[in-house]
Amino acid sequence: MTLPLFLAGPAATASPGSSLALTGEEARHAAQVRRIRTGEEIYISDGAGTRATCTVTDITKREVLTRVLEVERIAAPSCPITLVQALAKGGRDEQAVETATEFGAWDFLPWQSERTVVRWRGKEEKGVARWQAVARAAAKQSRRAYVPCVHEPVTTNQLTAQVSAAVETGACVLVCHESASLPLTQVAAVASAQAVWIIIGPEGGISSGELAALEKAGGVPVLLAPHVLRAATAGPYALATVHALRATARYDRD
Repeated sequence: MTLPLFLAGPAATASPGSSLALTGEEARHAAQVRRIRTGEEIYISDGAGTRATCTVTDITKREVLTRVLEVERIAAPSCPITLVQALAKGGRDEQAVETATEFGAWDFLPWQSERTVVRWRGKEEKGVARWQAVARAAAKQSRRAYVPCVHEPVTTNQLTAQVSAAVETGACVLVCHESASLPLTQVAAVASAQAVWIIIGPEGGISSGELAALEKAGGVPVLLAPHVLRAATAGPYALATVHALRATARYDRD
């Protein structure tokens, strides 16, 4: 069985034989929710690529104390995948963040699109914090050594500017839209891209004006499937497809 993973910043400087402690919410989660006991082994990660295998040596009211057995420095992905997720009602955007984190998304960009019903005006900090908490929990659940970053929300104008900059640095930007004629599975650029961006619209879809602006900035309109996917599932579906395309390309090269 895979060891449970917890997050603690000091893991970044851990070394075999040293002590490492979980405190605060992480200690409470380990001791009271996961019922970790003395003598058990757990993972402790800094959320930025370092993962330590530890043995629990003591549990107090405030801390879970451990001894480090082994430390791994896990490399960042060669092709980070950014999910641009339009805000969606009913918590579907948070569902997308959760599943996409489990599927390996590198970071998230909340998008206040034209047809978005949900608005974060004046509540941007709270919205970002909520998405970040979802990503953090999903990273722990999937034993990821990297916790995806949730960026500040963007408008369509800001997004097109960022898309243009990303394309200039070698990113392949996929604009998922039901009117596109090019299937995602046929986008050859995905296999060799330096990075991949996946743009998902809200329940009402990406407007024709937004689609035109994103395409002008260098985005590639793509069709995910013959049927329409929900805001909560479209991003993870595209993410899994990108992983499969890149894995197939590596297999063919080998």
